[in-house]
Amino acid sequence: MKQSYYLYKSGRLQRKDNTLEIVYKDNTKKSIPVERVDDIYVMTEFDFNTSLLNFLSQYGIRVHYFNYYGFYTGTYYPKEQFVSGKLLVKQVEHYTDMSKRTEIAKAFIDAASYNIYRNLNYYNNRGKNLKQYMNQIDSLRKQISKCKDVEELMGIEGNIRKTYYDSWSEIINQDIKFEKRVKNPPDNAINSLISYVNTIIYTRVLSEIYKTQLNPTISYLHEPSQRRFSLCLDIAEIFKPIIADRLIFSMLNKKQITEKDFEKNLNFLYIKDSARKEITKQIDLKLQTTIKHRTLDRDVSYEYLMRLEIYKLIKHLLGESTYEGFKMWW
Repeated sequence: MKQSYYLYKSGRLQRKDNTLEIVYKDNTKKSIPVERVDDIYVMTEFDFNTSLLNFLSQYGIRVHYFNYYGFYTGTYYPKEQFVSGKLLVKQVEHYTDMSKRTEIAKAFIDAASYNIYRNLNYYNNRGKNLKQYMNQIDSLRKQISKCKDVEELMGIEGNIRKTYYDSWSEIINQDIKFEKRVKNPPDNAINSLISYVNTIIYTRVLSEIYKTQLNPTISYLHEPSQRRFSLCLDIAEIFKPIIADRLIFSMLNKKQITEKDFEKNLNFLYIKDSARKEITKQIDLKLQTTIKHRTLDRDVSYEYLMRLEIYKLIKHLLGESTYEGFKMWW
C-alpha cells in the first residue's frame, strides 16, 4: 500500500536503482521502494537534484515543502497523468457562469457548516454547553440558500467560522488563550496548530485531485490565483471539521499536545519536531480509518472519502448528477 513519507531530519534524497535512498547528515541511510511512496513531505532542509525529480515524476509522486515553522510553502507537482479537455472546458464554464459557480460554492459551504454543527453537537452531548453556538450556526446556515453570489456566501461563511471558533474555548480543556482565528502569522499555540493541520489536509486533497482529471487551479468558493491550488481549499473546507478539527480537539484534550510543544520565544509559531511527528502520525492514522459508506455500502477510508468527493464534483461538472458535499452523520 502506498503511503506518505515525512522528512524531519536534514539530508539528501537520491535515486538508487528503483529505490529512494535517504542519506541523513550523520550519514545514516534509509531505503524506500518507490512503489510504496504516494507523497513526500519535506519538513526541513533537504537536497534534491533534477535526476531525482524526473524519477519521482515517472511515478506521479508529489513533494510538499514546509518552512522552518512548519508552514506550507509549495508543492512539486509532476506533469498530470490524467487529462481531459472536455472536463477542463466544463470546469472553466462553471467558474465563468456566476450562477453555476455559486451553486457549487453553496454546496461546499452547506456541507462544511453542517460538519461544523455536528462537531458542536458531538461535544454538547458530552457535557459541553454549546447550545448558543449551535443555534447561531443553525440560523446562519439557513441563509446559505438565499445568497446571490460568492461574495455574499463568503460573508456567511465568515460568520459561521467566527461563531465556531468562539466555541473552542468551551470545547478545549486546556487553559490556552484563543480569542480568534489569526493566520498570517498565527499568534498563539492553537492558531499555529490549526494552520499546520489544515495545510496537511490541503496537501492531501491536492494529492487526491492529482489522481483524477480535475485541474486543481480552477475553483469556485475561493478565488483562483497564480500561487495556489485553490480547488484544494474548496474541498478541504468539507474535511477540516471532520479530520483536522476533531484531531485538534482530541490531542489537546488528551494532553498529547500542550503549549510546551511550541517555542514560546517564537510566539508559539514553531511546533517542536517531536510534536509535529506525533501530529502527522495521528493524521495518517485518521486518514486510514474506515467508515461504512451509506451509498456504497462498504468500508472506505477517510482519505478515499476525499477522492469520492472529487468524483462527485466531476459528475456535476459533466451534468451527470447534482453535487452535494459530504456530511457526516456521527
